Amino acid sequence: MIQFITGLTAAAAHVVSGPDHLAAVTPLAIESRRKAWGIGLAWGAGHTLGILLIGILFLLFRDVIPVERISEHSELLVGIILILIGAWAISKVFIKSKNHHHHPHMHTTEDGAYIHQHDHDHNQNTEHVAAEAHRHQHARRHRQNIKASLGVGVFHGLAGVSHLLAILPTLALPTKMDAALYLIGFGVGTLAAMMLFAAILGFVSGKTAIAGRAATHNLLRIVGGAAAIIIGIWWIVMAV
Repeated sequence: MIQFITGLTAAAAHVVSGPDHLAAVTPLAIESRRKAWGIGLAWGAGHTLGILLIGILFLLFRDVIPVERISEHSELLVGIILILIGAWAISKVFIKSKNHHHHPHMHTTEDGAYIHQHDHDHNQNTEHVAAEAHRHQHARRHRQNIKASLGVGVFHGLAGVSHLLAILPTLALPTKMDAALYLIGFGVGTLAAMMLFAAILGFVSGKTAIAGRAATHNLLRIVGGAAAIIIGIWWIVMAV
């Protein structure tokens, strides 16, 4: 059991100590609000898969396949992806503001899952139709965010042979069962840590995405996007 707890702790520390990890999830979690935990789950699953893939390549084919070169290219790609995510998050703020300038008022569902705007001259039936269309659109965007988070997580796992340091303790454990418990704990810890981080961001985002707090919500989105861009640039500089 101690091996499982050790893996759990190591994973949590590995996830939250990486600013690139947090920056990748932040804009997507802010947009998803109450469903943000799914963004964290997808990133954690992708990250675990990426680490396992690079670990297998390194242990089995390091004399044949240039694993270090693959890792370097992955780091560069992660930086580009972070910049794109940040730019996407910031652009959504200004595009939405541009498209809604005729005296809008705000609406949310009862659980605060999404927010939309209507002009005052809309009749009630039109508003209900618009709300239904917006609900489907928001669900589609959330699925897209989940896929994006999963993909970024995979590349994060592949980027940096240094990630192998997190699972190297398995080589020193006396039995295969001990190694398996450590790896299971590491996987669970990765998922739990990022799900918690994303859920907290989503909760904060949901609280600001209500009538009268649009400016605060947009500021949160801009800060999250800017952080992703800055860290993405840093990753590119480090990779080249």
